[in-house]
Amino acid sequence: MIAYLIRRILYAIPILIGVNLLTFALFFVVNTPDDMARMQLGIKRVTPEAIDKWKQQRGYDKPLFLNTAADSAGTFTDTIFWNKSASMFVFDFGYSDDGRSISHEITQRMGPSLAIALPTFLIGLVVYVSFALLMTLFRATALDMAGVALCVFLMSISGLFYIIGGQFLVSKLWHLVPISGYIGGMDSFKFVVLPIIIGVVGGIGSSSRWYRTIFLDEISKDYVRTARAKGLSELRVLFTHVLKNAMIPILTGVVVVIPLLFMGSLLTESFFGIPGLGSYTIDAINAQDFSVVRSMVFLGSVLYIAGLILTDISYTVVDPRVKLS
Repeated sequence: MIAYLIRRILYAIPILIGVNLLTFALFFVVNTPDDMARMQLGIKRVTPEAIDKWKQQRGYDKPLFLNTAADSAGTFTDTIFWNKSASMFVFDFGYSDDGRSISHEITQRMGPSLAIALPTFLIGLVVYVSFALLMTLFRATALDMAGVALCVFLMSISGLFYIIGGQFLVSKLWHLVPISGYIGGMDSFKFVVLPIIIGVVGGIGSSSRWYRTIFLDEISKDYVRTARAKGLSELRVLFTHVLKNAMIPILTGVVVVIPLLFMGSLLTESFFGIPGLGSYTIDAINAQDFSVVRSMVFLGSVLYIAGLILTDISYTVVDPRVKLS
């Protein structure tokens, strides 16, 4: 197990370097340090001297990848790419272009993101699996067909419709919860309850249909017929045998999603005014703040790789036949 983890971590290093390099290249294909300076200074007719000063203060006055004027190792290290990227591998994200600590912002904004994403994930998992088991139990009946039709209908609706429709109906017409904003502490419930409900409802279609497919695939196998031949009820077959043997494909989807919970939802946080990591990323993109963008992309890549490793480890828990070597 230890050797496997070390090998996977070593494999992750070139992947993170490649993601970092790609993010850097894509960002500076459409933006130059001069464009970033004009955006941050907020002045239409900014002087060249002000631009040069802004770039020098933030380290954008150097070449992008290669510094031919430097000697020896400085050719690679005295560049924007090295100065902005190398420190991230020790999780030192530095400062945004407006001078704020990125690590501090991530720490402060992780709470609001988790306040929405974690309940949405847990409640949604219970709802999706239960609905899928219900359709499987009544498979090939009118209830099953109605459930599949409902899933297809919900899948056909844009997630943006759920957000706007929920805000209009629940907040504007019924005045049950605030339409947007966020306050920490116990009062945060009234600000996150609507985003949580919308998140759960928006995922019913695709998730429940996917789980139904997994259960239907399992229910046609030989061990299920053997369990039925022994006189076990259909409910016991589903919950004792089918659900247990379907855990590996379920974990594949579930564990990989867990790291993404920390990154927040871009649309939900933006529309509901939640000061989480999702809205932080959107604001950075709009402001052309490269420091924040590359930090969030790097953090997302690290969490995703960690999720894949957790997925492999979880396989050994639910299925003793799986060995990591």
